[in-house]
Amino acid sequence: MDKEKHFKKERTLVVIKPDGIQRTLIGEIINRFERAGLKMVGLKMLVPEASFVEAHYTLDPNWKKNVGTKTIESYNKKGIAPPSSDPIEVANTVLGSLRKYMTAGPVIAMVFQGAHAVKIIRKITGGTEPLTSDVGTIRGDYMVDSYQMADTDKRAVRNLIHASGSVEEADMEIKHWFKDEEVINYRLVQEEILYDVNLDGILE
Repeated sequence: MDKEKHFKKERTLVVIKPDGIQRTLIGEIINRFERAGLKMVGLKMLVPEASFVEAHYTLDPNWKKNVGTKTIESYNKKGIAPPSSDPIEVANTVLGSLRKYMTAGPVIAMVFQGAHAVKIIRKITGGTEPLTSDVGTIRGDYMVDSYQMADTDKRAVRNLIHASGSVEEADMEIKHWFKDEEVINYRLVQEEILYDVNLDGILE
């Protein structure tokens, strides 16, 4: 870690997807992250363009290869023939479903800041597939979708939230969704409890 940058400065991107908004889970989702001690430093609602969604998912130049390979492996594990043996072709199909899903209605994009923000939010959010997400996670508690059902219906799995997978990914995604001036630097009183080394100032 950069010695000039404390753990508490780590930031990550969260996007409440159209199904999360339609389920009226905005407050519940934000509450989960805030209760963990994370600070919201950016917030906006928008209906993203298809090109914007595609750019988001392909910020990592290896995204298509990785997603296509994982999807093919998933089909093979289930004993089902994948739609193609070409990872890029499969990834393009996945991307088409994601474009349709993410442009179906408004989304809410947020930046959260705090120690280990990326991992904390991924833990609270749960695994990509709601069916196999742990009880207590957002996806495990509030969604019933599965890869099998999504595949049958030929659509993207509905899992309420996008959350950055790594610090590096978060940096790219935040820059894609937010201008520098839209991410606010400010102090919360609770940070004195979370990060102050000696807990000075509690007693009068």
